[in-house]
Amino acid sequence: MKTKLIKTLGFSLLGLVLLVFIGFVEKKGAERKFSEMSVQVKGIADVYFVDEKEILDNLKAEFQMLSPGRALSEIDFQQVELKVESHPFVKKAEVYGDMKGNIWVEIQQHQPMARIVRPMAADGYISTEGQILPTSPKYTTRVLILEGDFAEELLEADDLSIDYQDLLGLVEFIFQDPFWNAQITSLEIDNKGDIKMHQQVGNQVIEFGDAEDIAEKFEKISLFYDEIIPSKGWNAYSRVNVKYKDQIICE
Repeated sequence: MKTKLIKTLGFSLLGLVLLVFIGFVEKKGAERKFSEMSVQVKGIADVYFVDEKEILDNLKAEFQMLSPGRALSEIDFQQVELKVESHPFVKKAEVYGDMKGNIWVEIQQHQPMARIVRPMAADGYISTEGQILPTSPKYTTRVLILEGDFAEELLEADDLSIDYQDLLGLVEFIFQDPFWNAQITSLEIDNKGDIKMHQQVGNQVIEFGDAEDIAEKFEKISLFYDEIIPSKGWNAYSRVNVKYKDQIICE
């Protein structure tokens, strides 16, 4: 009985200590003063569309509360996150404070995997999630080019993963393969969705057809590289048609 009473008193005392500690931490947290803000952008090779200094300057201009000595409890971190995520190339932002009064802004960028080119209007990028992104007046990046009548229509969509899944699948296939990503420079797409590919090495136009049976068609292009070019030479043909099942037509 005495042992049980001691245990009960011990647990009660421990609970009281925890409550006091939690209260102390919350009080200290409420008293924390803003010291400085740091912006960190998660790096992606050859992607520099989100500038840390620009983000920091915009936040300081937008939120007057971001001044040294201001209580952290007065700063709405969610509103700061929403402001950062309004940048078209910011995929996700996380804003938090530390025990020293510093505010950290961690940013994940959208990654472009293709650029839609229009001769008479502004271009746009396609992100790895299929979202349409604007171009930047400050930076550009080397990615697959999409051009032609049908390609221009893509800029009217916000998300290609909804209505253009086949074409998005083709762009992803090229982007994710190191060889094809380096070799295929542009897709010319007519108003019927018929695709012609242009290469980094080789003058042949690859007539791909629609964005279906992607892996099978690329196997035929690989066969052309591995078996036909070594025997016929790079300049023997000006066009290679892989759009028909089980056929490679070289002319």
